[in-house]
Amino acid sequence: MPQFSKDTLLGLAWALALVASLSVLFIGEIQGQTPCVLCWFQRAFMFPLAIVLGLGLWWQDQNVGRYGIVLALGGAIVALWHMGLYAGLIPEKIQPCSASGPSCTDANQTVLGIPIPLMALVSFALIGVLCALSLKEKQV
Repeated sequence: MPQFSKDTLLGLAWALALVASLSVLFIGEIQGQTPCVLCWFQRAFMFPLAIVLGLGLWWQDQNVGRYGIVLALGGAIVALWHMGLYAGLIPEKIQPCSASGPSCTDANQTVLGIPIPLMALVSFALIGVLCALSLKEKQV
């Protein structure tokens, strides 16, 4: 199995956070798709991930992964809730989205047929795993 340096793992986590952040900005600002309430909460975790991990790499802080884990875990919890709403596992009456705004569960919540909440959940999970691996004493 290949061994990766802490910088490589953190660089991959940062790149994923940066791509995710730029993607949601593209969806919202260029495509004009207004984010729902849960999307905003997920952005509140993803945007700082791109900044914190990027600064950690710039300053060569080998322990920045612990902050990445915390932010990724918070975002993953929101994304999991969002995915539960999207999949219909959570009752509609407790959805945080208003009737007048964008819905958490409508067809606009997909990109290339993949639900946005699922993409967010996978992104947060991968970032969290990469950050956790960067903190291991012996690299995998």
